[in-house]
Amino acid sequence: MIKPLNLPNKLSLFRIFLVPLLVALIITKYSSLLAATVFGLAMLTDWLDGYIARTTNQITTLGKLLDPVADKLLVCAALISLVGTSKVPAWIVVIIIGRELAITGLRAVAASQAEIIAAGSLGKYKTTVQAIAIVMLILNIPPWDMVVLWLALILTLVSGVDYFIKFAQKIEL
Repeated sequence: MIKPLNLPNKLSLFRIFLVPLLVALIITKYSSLLAATVFGLAMLTDWLDGYIARTTNQITTLGKLLDPVADKLLVCAALISLVGTSKVPAWIVVIIIGRELAITGLRAVAASQAEIIAAGSLGKYKTTVQAIAIVMLILNIPPWDMVVLWLALILTLVSGVDYFIKFAQKIEL
């Protein structure tokens, strides 16, 4: 029997379903304000699903895996779309996505050994700064949009190293 999804997991799925809309809004340049609003709403669901899961004891293994995948899809799709509009250098996006794919791979390896490595505080700061940078880039707020993007890039790399260290401590290599 299939159990119904809890609210936090439904919010993560909703975030995934917002990705195509966000991409369409960014690449068509229909409305930067609407695109930023959709992205902001999606990021709000990220905070909300975590808050609900923790405060109502609805943390699930599916949620621990689905939430970061939804976040990565959203951020990566937004950044790739922004490359397409020439607002972000492609090499920065390649580094950010490379880190995200590497961490997703490590999560899969950890899960195969019955280990779940939850996002740490550095990863949460990284996600927050990435979100701020993406909103600023969508709204075209130079030079601060690039300053915040550089900060996001640094946090992306530092949190990636931190995750690799946690992985190596938990998993027999």
